[in-house]
Amino acid sequence: MARSAGLRGSAVWGVAVVMTLGACSGSGDNARTAPVEASGDGTLRIGLILDNSGPQAFLNAAELAAAKLAVQEINAAGGHKGRPVELLPASAGGDTAVQARALADAKADAVIGPTDSSRAPAAIDVLSKARITLISPANTAPELSGYKSGGYYFRTAAADIAQAPVLVKLAKDAGAKSLAVVYEEGSYGQDVSGAVSASAKAGGLDPVTVSGFKAGGAQKSAAAVRDAAPDAVVVIARDGAQGAIAELANAGVPGNKLILADGAFRQYGSALGSKSLEGARALVPGVFPSAHFQAELVDIDAKLKDTTFAAETYDAVNLAALAAAAAEDDAGTSIAGTLISVSGGTSGSRASASPSAKPTVCSTYKDCLAAIRDGKAIDYDGESGPIRFDANGDVTAAKYMVFTYGADNKAKLSGSEAAGRSAG
Repeated sequence: MARSAGLRGSAVWGVAVVMTLGACSGSGDNARTAPVEASGDGTLRIGLILDNSGPQAFLNAAELAAAKLAVQEINAAGGHKGRPVELLPASAGGDTAVQARALADAKADAVIGPTDSSRAPAAIDVLSKARITLISPANTAPELSGYKSGGYYFRTAAADIAQAPVLVKLAKDAGAKSLAVVYEEGSYGQDVSGAVSASAKAGGLDPVTVSGFKAGGAQKSAAAVRDAAPDAVVVIARDGAQGAIAELANAGVPGNKLILADGAFRQYGSALGSKSLEGARALVPGVFPSAHFQAELVDIDAKLKDTTFAAETYDAVNLAALAAAAAEDDAGTSIAGTLISVSGGTSGSRASASPSAKPTVCSTYKDCLAAIRDGKAIDYDGESGPIRFDANGDVTAAKYMVFTYGADNKAKLSGSEAAGRSAG
């Protein structure tokens, strides 16, 4: 998540970042870790950083269940080199650095987490020094793509700005010839609004107005939209989303003109005036979890009520295990150096096959492992969809669910879209 946990219902989403320590490679900060001599102890240990607390504490259960499910399936397929993969005991807590140090002391080879983007640097700083791979299932802040991690930080959730071309596409698909952008001031709003403006111009939709507001103070922005009379309005906000939508309704902007960025998505119901959002559309990153995947998660945790970030966590664990299998080594450095390859990306070493070989697409650890043992390159496409890390470790494809609001201001799944890249 970016800076704060903008919840997305039962959304599932995915992305990553990496760079290399000078001791491992002579390349620049964003280069991938080069192949190294095997240095693992033969047991693959995967740890979890569960950093959700307060209203977001329920996210811990989904991430833990998904990690347990992945490890269970990996071990059923033979584990790593015939030994069971260990999921290190996880306890939720707000101090990310403390959790990271505890996992390093427990000899973790790869760590999954954290959830909140603002806590990622603390985990990266600790784990990269220990040469432990870190894969977040939920970090979306664009600036993390350039964070110096020594090649050890990845994420399986798309950066916030990946949604920009999709937001513009929704407007154009509805016949819009003009577009307005209303955004909440702050890094999330500014980053996404800038990307939307650029995507709109590239698509022939020059924004007629781009207006920022502070939470609780969207009156001027709503008035600017009313005066510009655009065909579509993109609302980019988190905490101030409800207030902005209410002000737009008060200004006479109909719901069917509104397109909500992911941070503004929620089931508003009676919190807004009747029909304020009727016909509005909203984006939610990821793909809706299959009934089979949800059932498997409930088998792990019968009390599970939400699957947010479960798919990304599940895929992160599988990718870490497949990278270790392809490298034939469980050390964090070897895992980091092979993650791009097993994700189907275009950079990084291919320990198990010729770089010119066409990757075998596979969706389970068992099937991917069989391909690796046959000497094939693989492209793991998991529960969150294709990943395919690039040279920065960011996914090169991002999937989104489209929700449409009814007269009761509640949204229902109405379609899906895909963006070509996750970061600019």
